[in-house]
Amino acid sequence: MAQFGVIGLGRFGARTSLELLDLGHEVIGVDSDEKHVDALAEYLTHAAIADVTDEKALKELSLEECDVVLVAIGEDLQASLLCVLHLKSIGVKEVWAKATSKEHHQILSKLGVKRIIHPEEEMGIRVAQALNYPMVNEYMSLGHNWYCVEIDVNEDLNGKSIEDILPDDLEHFHLLLLKRRDEVTANPSTSVKLEGNETLVIAGSLKALKSMAPKLQ
Repeated sequence: MAQFGVIGLGRFGARTSLELLDLGHEVIGVDSDEKHVDALAEYLTHAAIADVTDEKALKELSLEECDVVLVAIGEDLQASLLCVLHLKSIGVKEVWAKATSKEHHQILSKLGVKRIIHPEEEMGIRVAQALNYPMVNEYMSLGHNWYCVEIDVNEDLNGKSIEDILPDDLEHFHLLLLKRRDEVTANPSTSVKLEGNETLVIAGSLKALKSMAPKLQ
């Protein structure tokens, strides 16, 4: 179990806090708006109403004891930057922050923020990918243009083997898991016949995955 701080309990901060709690972690939630704090107070490990631009107020919350503090402040650029600056000053080990613009991102980066998040942009990319590749449930970037992808196999592929749908570029592709009903098989054989109701988890280069996509439609 880890301890996280979330500063800014609007829609993004609140959703992140509740998800962390569901995962079994402790969450300190902070906001200057009493309504936001009251809405989550019964769920959070600790909830505080505080001026997040005041270094002394932040220090009193012992946020330096958190494993990570997320600054989820949205439109108030000055509050976001001052908050990050103060968190660094009081010794918070790792700071993540939400950015709302390219300029915001650049300043956060110069302040040494570990990870900068663009929720609307990232969600927009996910929606576009889902529309373009409806068979893809989830995907995760692994860096260097490699991705891990969870794919639903449709009924039209019933009777085909896994080998029939593999990309041409096998050097940059790995078949990780086959999920069929309640069974999960690691590193399945490519000779396995598909029934059209499975899920595959694969990893590969973007080029290899794109060459595989037409075979899944």
